[in-house]
Amino acid sequence: MAKETTSKVLNLKTLNKSTVWDVQENDIFRMLESGDKDVEVKDNLRHYADIIRSAFTIEEIKDDKQIREKYAKLGYKVGAIKLGEDSKVIWAIKKRPIVRVTDLTYENIRHITAAKLIEVLERNFGGGWDSLSQSIQDIIESGFDISTTTLPKDRLHKKGGMYEKKVADGFEVLEIEKGTWVEAIFAKLKPETIKPKMRFDDFKDDMEDDDNEDDDLPIDDYNSPDEDDDMEIEDPNDDEINENNYRTTFTIDDVPDEDAESLSDFIADE
Repeated sequence: MAKETTSKVLNLKTLNKSTVWDVQENDIFRMLESGDKDVEVKDNLRHYADIIRSAFTIEEIKDDKQIREKYAKLGYKVGAIKLGEDSKVIWAIKKRPIVRVTDLTYENIRHITAAKLIEVLERNFGGGWDSLSQSIQDIIESGFDISTTTLPKDRLHKKGGMYEKKVADGFEVLEIEKGTWVEAIFAKLKPETIKPKMRFDDFKDDMEDDDNEDDDLPIDDYNSPDEDDDMEIEDPNDDEINENNYRTTFTIDDVPDEDAESLSDFIADE
């Protein structure tokens, strides 16, 4: 039911490479038809077509009855796409099947059920969970809780054991025989998590609160030194330094530096 609702609200402008897996061929034609009079959609049709192609196979075919019927028998939905007032093309569209582990992506992994995942794994398996590449494991675990166990056949289904508890908790299971042992792979779709977003107004309010913390301080306190600061006390017995008693002595070498430039040379260069 959730997917049907999603497909009704989605349109070409809100479609992305993840949500496109929620819709079907008829939804695509409906979206294209509803966007026919939208200038922005027409100008960006190539962009929307790329998004659709990430989940669907699109074939541009001739407007011929026999060709239409041929594609329809192959499971395609066929329809006309208007490109302008007097221009149109015929598209044959078919949802890409997920039958192999290599068909799994970060965009579609959350759009299949645990039962479907087990079906895909069973079709491709032989060596168990560890036989999958790390990249495929990462994709699967981004959408599913996965756990495995390997036990002798007579112990796997032991009453009160892990197998029974996982199944009771809603996990789907794939069993792979390895001689007298069995590897069990448990899979359950992860709940969707919504990342909290900080509104700019909240950030602005926090900044204003920090700025106003000093507003309650007395004016005298702004420039008051901390009690722990070391303060230098002037000695009243120190003689005041003035031009009559202050002298700095330094030595000037008589031998000039051969590499040094004179001021006149610098001015000449300027």
